[in-house]
Amino acid sequence: MPFWKEDWDLGRKRLQDWWDGKGCALHVSAWKETPWETIPEPERPADLVQRWTDPEYRVQEALATTSKIYHGGAAFPLMNLDIGPGSLGAYLGSEPGFAETTVWFHPCIDDLDHYPPIRFDPSSKWFQLHKQMLELGVQEAAGRCLVGMPDLIENIDTLAQLRDPQTLMMDLIERPDWVVEKVEEINRAFFEAFEILYSIIKDERGGNSFSAFCIYGEGKTAKVQCDACAMFSPEMFRQFVQPSLRAQCDWLDYAMYHLDGTQCIVHLDALLEIESLKAIEWTPQAGIEQGGHPRWYDLYRRIKSGGKSVQAVGVAYDEVLPLLDAVGHEGMFVRTWADSEEQARALEEKVYG
Repeated sequence: MPFWKEDWDLGRKRLQDWWDGKGCALHVSAWKETPWETIPEPERPADLVQRWTDPEYRVQEALATTSKIYHGGAAFPLMNLDIGPGSLGAYLGSEPGFAETTVWFHPCIDDLDHYPPIRFDPSSKWFQLHKQMLELGVQEAAGRCLVGMPDLIENIDTLAQLRDPQTLMMDLIERPDWVVEKVEEINRAFFEAFEILYSIIKDERGGNSFSAFCIYGEGKTAKVQCDACAMFSPEMFRQFVQPSLRAQCDWLDYAMYHLDGTQCIVHLDALLEIESLKAIEWTPQAGIEQGGHPRWYDLYRRIKSGGKSVQAVGVAYDEVLPLLDAVGHEGMFVRTWADSEEQARALEEKVYG
């Protein structure tokens, strides 16, 4: 069956140029005037947990939605089968709690002295469910779209799921060696889980898409993060986070860091020190100017001058061209939405000529 993007070879090249810091990746989507295929929407389960975890429903719903979207510029058809942000924590023992639009994770580490080492068990309930979902997704996609790597999350953020964020902040002060040990164990679990899921979803070029932030690279590709660092000093970030991030970025072929909120900008210098980190995405917190506002132009320039590519999200359609004019096209990945396929194509023409 045909891939649901007419110019995917060009899209891949634009993404590679962006990773390399020498080109622009415009990600502009819109509802198609005529769907790629007529795929019926599945009946929505009444049960909330089933809506998150039923492989047949999730795959059919993702296919039906993706078939109706025009993927312009560097955008591409992607089946997102996340079971909330932070699946790795569920694989390692944190029980998820489901809400309408997100998933929460319940702590499972109480006694630090007697809790066993954190180990990835591929037979765990939640990993097996996710593996089954991705396998079904690849089967049903049948080459029409990519199936994204789940938003695993890692290092301190995963440990916060397992331990409880507030309690972990005290552990950083009272039991720093224990924290370092656990983060190393979580890193090993990340690599093991990623490898198995990658073997399911990788394409013929050995590349994979990553559901969170819609990225793709021709090799092992992931978004990495540490949202908990909003509560850290730069010294603590370098002690507890930077080593695990560097190990991840060294292991991956293409890594992009999710910089979340103004409280985390203080760690930008430490991120720029990680040579194998190729890109940084910026998410302003709720209630302030979003990614296309001129307030962030200097931040984007700073990231690019540090040798990293940039992803700007939450950019309004009318903000795209002023943003690119101000900071330059090279090394910029801009995500926006158009009101129509015609508008999306018009923006492509203006950006790429």
